[in-house]
Amino acid sequence: MAPSSLAEARALLLSPLGPVARAGSNRNAVNVSFEFFPPKTDAAEANLWSAIRRLEPLNPAFVSVTYGAGGSTRERTHRTVQRIISETTLRPAAHLTCVEASRAEVDEVIEGYKAIGVDHIVALRGDPPGSAGIGGAYTPRADGYANATELTAALGRIGGFEVTVGAYPEKHPESPSIDHDIEVLKAKVDAGATRAVTQFFFDIEAFLRFRDRVRAAGVTIPLIPGVMPVTNFAGLQRMTAACGAALPDWLAGHFDGLDDDPETRKLLAASIAAETCARLQEEGFSDFHFYTLNRAELVYAICRVLGVRETKAVA
Repeated sequence: MAPSSLAEARALLLSPLGPVARAGSNRNAVNVSFEFFPPKTDAAEANLWSAIRRLEPLNPAFVSVTYGAGGSTRERTHRTVQRIISETTLRPAAHLTCVEASRAEVDEVIEGYKAIGVDHIVALRGDPPGSAGIGGAYTPRADGYANATELTAALGRIGGFEVTVGAYPEKHPESPSIDHDIEVLKAKVDAGATRAVTQFFFDIEAFLRFRDRVRAAGVTIPLIPGVMPVTNFAGLQRMTAACGAALPDWLAGHFDGLDDDPETRKLLAASIAAETCARLQEEGFSDFHFYTLNRAELVYAICRVLGVRETKAVA
């Protein structure tokens, strides 16, 4: 939990233990959630379900399933969500975007999810289609929902859904400023959003400054840090360049020269993400959302650091 007094803050600073070690004695409840993406091949399907089965006993608050740009994974996302409902004890949250779709088409997807028992949607505008990709120029369809705020409002009109939205602690790549991002977040809350999950980040201080500005602006819904343990540094460079997340020099230094050493990269990824979560836990955060990349081992280990244990049998 966050230090509640100057004496507690001083004790943390003087502690001979690091945040990961201190997390071992933290008895405060932690809620976790996991993101998966729908598989394209039989091998990927097997890998996904191995990860789901490994993480299911940790009793996450929810698991989200992504939805490709322009609805490119619509059917695969729907199948994955339906299988999670029928074969596991997990509560799925289906991603939904409004890129390259009419309002009628999006409403049809919403009704389809409602029909199979989904009551939680992650409402996102979505990335521009084609070569533009993340951070590219976006032009909404005249007959479609223009953004996540309109999509959130549509979910409210249809009714029966908890709505999670996204937030960018280091500024959305298309946004003119953090202040603009916060105004957008406020609009999504006014439209019915019940929590916000952030883009992944490595600059903890930047995230905490964002948290403070969000709260100062009067936004009170849960702000959940998004955490991504990454073992492929070249891939991480591409992702951060597209989404606007800062890539610190110290992180590049850790992975330097390890292109042919995947096992060491895994250890580094787990330790960096675990320290991030342990520090945020000391700042008062008790909810964490993990971008699993459909792999379980690193996320499982980090959950152990945070005190999350297997609590119920798999169905």
